[in-house]
Amino acid sequence: MAVTDEAIDKIKDMLLRGELKAGDRLPPEKELSDRLGLSRSSLREAVKALALIRVLDVRRGDGTYVTSLDAKLLNEAVAFVVELHQDRSILELFEVRRILEPATAFIAAGKISPEQLLELRSTMDGIDENTAVEELVAHDLEFHRLISRAAGNAYLESLLDALSGSTVRARVWRGLTQDKAVAHTLSEHKAIADALARGDAELVRALVTVHISGVEAWLRQAL
Repeated sequence: MAVTDEAIDKIKDMLLRGELKAGDRLPPEKELSDRLGLSRSSLREAVKALALIRVLDVRRGDGTYVTSLDAKLLNEAVAFVVELHQDRSILELFEVRRILEPATAFIAAGKISPEQLLELRSTMDGIDENTAVEELVAHDLEFHRLISRAAGNAYLESLLDALSGSTVRARVWRGLTQDKAVAHTLSEHKAIADALARGDAELVRALVTVHISGVEAWLRQAL
């Protein structure tokens, strides 16, 4: 189990046991991390994940609170997790991406213009280990969209855009729960951009295959 997943489970257990109730403020970060036997960084990521599915409410300058946990919020949280952990059709989407995206990138390697390469590289500006997961996913979507566009096939671009949009939640959850997700993504994107700049179509295809396969492998484990 990933460290962040373990942290999420421990906070969830506190809620189930009634140690934390609706409206309660979480103890200070150091106190809670010591109490649960977690590092402060993994606790922080767990809080981010639980805030994303609206179980916790992070109030800047005030602290982190358990939400009202009313039926609507709980249903939304359950729907989010069920979509990722029970609906295995998401794996089929990644399988299709793994087939189509490397081939599209292969085509793009022979067509991409200097202006398109510059735009592709600019999507990585400002992305580092401190980047919020939502921003990382937005960068990831744009990076892949630009490569599809550079291939110059409107049908492929449209199809891949639809497939990519359907996997956003899985990518957000990976960003929150997988260690060094930002570093892995950025490193792989830089390698793909460099190979595109050299016009090395075979290397581009291999790098994109590995890139998509890494997310797919994580998802298979998560499911």
